[in-house]
Order: sequence, then structure tokens, then C-alpha cells
Amino acid sequence: MIIEIFRNRLPRPVAAGACLLAALSSAEATETLNALVWCDHTDPALIEPFERAHDVEVNLKDYEGTGTALSIIEQSQPGDWDVFVVDGVDVPRVAEAGILAPLPAGELPTADLFPELVMAENHTRDGKTYAVSEKFGYNTISYNRTRVDPADMNDMSIIWSDKYAGRIAVYDYYLPVMGMVAIGLGRRTTDLTEADLPAIREKLFAMKASARQIGEVVSSQTAIATGEVDVLVGGGEWVTAGLSAEIPDLDWVLPEQGGVRWSQSIGVFASSTKPDLAFEFVKYILSPEGQARLATSSCYWAMPANREAAAHLTEQQKRALRWDDQPGYLARSQLYPAPSAELDARTQDVWTEFLQH
Repeated sequence: MIIEIFRNRLPRPVAAGACLLAALSSAEATETLNALVWCDHTDPALIEPFERAHDVEVNLKDYEGTGTALSIIEQSQPGDWDVFVVDGVDVPRVAEAGILAPLPAGELPTADLFPELVMAENHTRDGKTYAVSEKFGYNTISYNRTRVDPADMNDMSIIWSDKYAGRIAVYDYYLPVMGMVAIGLGRRTTDLTEADLPAIREKLFAMKASARQIGEVVSSQTAIATGEVDVLVGGGEWVTAGLSAEIPDLDWVLPEQGGVRWSQSIGVFASSTKPDLAFEFVKYILSPEGQARLATSSCYWAMPANREAAAHLTEQQKRALRWDDQPGYLARSQLYPAPSAELDARTQDVWTEFLQH
């Protein structure tokens, strides 16, 4: 049961040759719109209100990883795609590649976004806006609050101590987990150099000595949900919030040192043949109602970028997302490390050593 919940809620690779997913049949709509998205956009509860309002069929293809998306785009014809959802840190390179069209900045709800999610340095070039943050969250510490001391989770050093030896799972993704360790050591993720790697490596191996398992999304989350472990390093609201009604003992927190913040952005393809309709979709996703539906999508929950979404979330949903904690969490969080190619290769070497020894 828990495994099936995770498979339905979390990002997963798209099978080769997968067909476009459609929420409505073509017979029911006069227009179509094609969107390349993360899996949270495939929830009918999010898509169907837009389809009804605009008499349109939204064809959705979900993917995992910007590299996969770029491969799909390279194999497509100009005009095949209209809307693009992409990792916020990757917007500069896709905009530089000419994939995204400028958006009418005056029609975007920029003033309603959490200020840290405006991310003008990522979303604008030469005074033009190419994408907008739509959803964000954290790689941090998830835990079962009845089986650990919640106060311990407020200190990042708990992940490499031996207090919960044999009761920890580690999410197998090197950038956020190594970013968490760096933050716990007082480093800035934006300033990491090769000189920081020995200290990070030392704490990684201390953490591994206490870990029961190191695994991908489904296995690590299943471990904490079923009680095999009590702490998940690299977790966050995207792990526990969607399960809060079924497993209320699961929780997450940003330690005092901070945590790693991720975000996803939405834009319009420069080659779209329906730019006006595509922009209407962007505006819907960024609207308070669209944001609340996206935040609580059946694939995975996370924070909406638009603060006005609060009016459309229940109190239980806001508690699960730690809505009231966001000002402090945003102030203490840092973006994923974005190392140079050479440094990235070295960090991957350290992670590979961590996994193998």
C-alpha cells in the first residue's frame, strides 16, 4: 500500500516512447495544448478546471531530469510543445538556448510570490522574463516524531552523529545531500570549492556508519513510512506532507543551520504555435487556485510559490507544508550547489566512493 502511494505521488522516469497523457478526449475540446512537465502537473484535479474554462485538451508528458527534457525537445519538431516546466536552476541555460519565449512581465503575479522565489537572476535575461517559479521545497530531514526526539532534528549534525545509528536512511542524490552536509559545516552552497570536499567526505562517511540504507526515492521513503527507519536524510515536505493524513507521525523540519531549497519554474516554448493559450495556462498555474491544486497534487506535495494560495489550502494542508514557518525557512535555506563541470565531477567521485565503501 505505502509503496503504491509513493509510486503514484513521486517523480519517476518516463518510459521510452510513452504516449502523451490527456485529461480529456479530443472529442470534448476544440483546441489542444502540449506541455512537457513534472509529474505533479498530471493530476486531473489540477488540469481539468483549466480545460473546462478554455475548452481545450491539455496533453501532458512528464519527465524526470532536465537532461531528459532536452533530449525530448531535440527529438521534437518546432511547434510540438507549448508549455515547459523545468528546474529553476536550469532556466538560464534553456533560455540561453532559445527554448523559452519572453513572458508579458506585467501580467505575472510577481508581487504575490514569496520574494525568494522571484529569482530574477535565474528567470530574466536582458530585462525579459522567461520563466516564473511555481513550486518549491526543501531537501532536509524527515522523521517519525514519535520515535525520535524532535528537538534533535533541529541540529544538522544529528545526521552524522551515532545517536540514531541503524535508524537512518539517506536519499541517494549527491547534490542535495552533500549540500546539506556543507550547510551543516557552515559552508555556503554557492561558494563550495574542491577544498571543501575532504570535510564533506568525512561527515558523509560518519553518516554512512549510522545509516541503515542509502536508496532512491521509493525505497528511502518507504523505509521511513513503514517504520524501518526513523530519520530520512534528504527528505522534506515532498516526502511527508502528502502522507500526513494517513501517517500523521511523519514530519519534517529545517534545522537551525538551514537546508537545501529546490524550485521548479514554468514558461512558454519559443516555438509554440499557441503562445497566447500557453500563457493562459501559465497564468492559471500561477493563480491562487491553481497554486493550491499544484501544491497538493497527487504526485507529490510541496510549497506553492504564490503566497495567495494560502486562502485555498485547508488548515491541515498548511500544517503539513509548515506554511507558518516559511519566512524563517526561506531565510535559512540555500539553493542546490551548482558546481562547475570540474567540481561537479569531483563531487560525484566523492559520492561514488561514499556509496561503494
